[in-house]
Amino acid sequence: MHQLDTSDASMPFPILIGDIGGTNARFAIIETADAEQVNFPNVRTADFETIDDAIRATILEKSAVKPRSAILAVAGPISDDEIPLTNCDWVVRPRTMIENLGLEDVLVVNDFEAQALAISDLAPEHRERLGNPDAHEDMVASRVVLGPGTGLGVGGLVHARGAWIPVPGEGGHVDLGPRSKRDLEIFPHVETIEGRVSAEQILSGRGIVNLYRAICAADGIAPRYSDPADITSHALAESDPVAVETISLFSTYLGRVAGDMAMIFMARGGVFLSGGISQKILGALRKPEFRAGFEDKAPHTALLSTIPTYVVTHPLAALSGLSSYARRPDTFGVSTDGRRWGR
Repeated sequence: MHQLDTSDASMPFPILIGDIGGTNARFAIIETADAEQVNFPNVRTADFETIDDAIRATILEKSAVKPRSAILAVAGPISDDEIPLTNCDWVVRPRTMIENLGLEDVLVVNDFEAQALAISDLAPEHRERLGNPDAHEDMVASRVVLGPGTGLGVGGLVHARGAWIPVPGEGGHVDLGPRSKRDLEIFPHVETIEGRVSAEQILSGRGIVNLYRAICAADGIAPRYSDPADITSHALAESDPVAVETISLFSTYLGRVAGDMAMIFMARGGVFLSGGISQKILGALRKPEFRAGFEDKAPHTALLSTIPTYVVTHPLAALSGLSSYARRPDTFGVSTDGRRWGR
């Protein structure tokens, strides 16, 4: 087994594609470049000791089509033959997968590269615009995707030399600081990591709980909820004022970080919010707070007002991005150096 010559981007079909998050893993098989994608039921990462066990039990033992290669999107940096995931205990070992699962070829990319690939060609029915309906989407300008979920993922997408080039990173770990008077009351109570508040400490599932508890502490009241789903459901039903403020501020802070990323990438092609949380709180994101936080970037407010923002509503967006790449790898500038293994 060896690192493959990556001058040929194509991979042998059938191809297994997988989106491996902190909580859930989603898989599909593409039998040929023109075949319909076959999706498998979601896998909870906590239910299997290793990714190999999950693939064997949920796909190889149940599918008549046996994959020859795999493209996996993982939550975490890819730097060696052993790839630990950021928010779960799985470690991806491509060489072991080739040995034990009958694969010939394995490519591992960052999960938000897959999300970025998805927004290169996202149908209108799979996205909902937030805010300014007159903001112009430049079809070949840079784009950004942010996904609050188990963590906060960020990815860029740049168009150059006729190809879409995904830009992975760890943008969810940028600093997030207080701005308003209310922020200054709340932020001293936000749980820190080694003294700092990263965006992910607020803009994620656990971040919703962190923010809710910080608001309770600032106001001197006992928290009632410890599950982000409870907080969001009460916020959307407007049945608990602290939950309502939590999701309102969450929307504001998400808007601020999204605006920061839009400026970093000069994302005139749009900023896209992916992931389960964005879809679940769509009702809150439609309100003015998100877009106000996004545009509040003096002296560049006018610029931000021209950039469109969307919620990705596709139920399997990352798999859609991987599928596009698997079928037409030459139309994307995906770097495979050091991330592709073969027999």
